[in-house]
Amino acid sequence: MPRSVNAVASRARRKRVLKLAKGYFGRRKNVWTVAKNAVEKGLGYAYRDRKQKKREFRKLWIQRINAGVRQHGMSYSAFIGAASKAGIELNRKVLADLAMNHPEAFKAVVEKVKNA
Repeated sequence: MPRSVNAVASRARRKRVLKLAKGYFGRRKNVWTVAKNAVEKGLGYAYRDRKQKKREFRKLWIQRINAGVRQHGMSYSAFIGAASKAGIELNRKVLADLAMNHPEAFKAVVEKVKNA
C-alpha cells in the first residue's frame, strides 16, 4: 500500500514561503529551495534589525542633543547629568526633537538645567 502524503499541507507551506519571497530577484522568488533559504535569511535579518533600529535611533537622538547643547556651551554628558539632577524627565527622543525643531524651547530647557 502506498504511503499517504499530506499534499495539502505541503503545498500550503510552500505557497506561504513563496508568497513571502514575492518581489525577490531571479530564482529566489519562484524556486522552492532557493526561496526558502532567502525567506529564512530575510526573516532572521528582520528580527535582528528590529532590535538594531532601536539602537540606531538612540544614537541619532544622542547626536542631535549633543549638537544642540554644544551651541549653548555644554557637553552631552554634562547636560544629561545636570538634567537628571534638576528633575527634568524628558526622554532623549523628546529632547532631540526639541533641539532640531524647536530651538527656543530647547534653549529654555538648557537654561533651566544650567541654573539648577
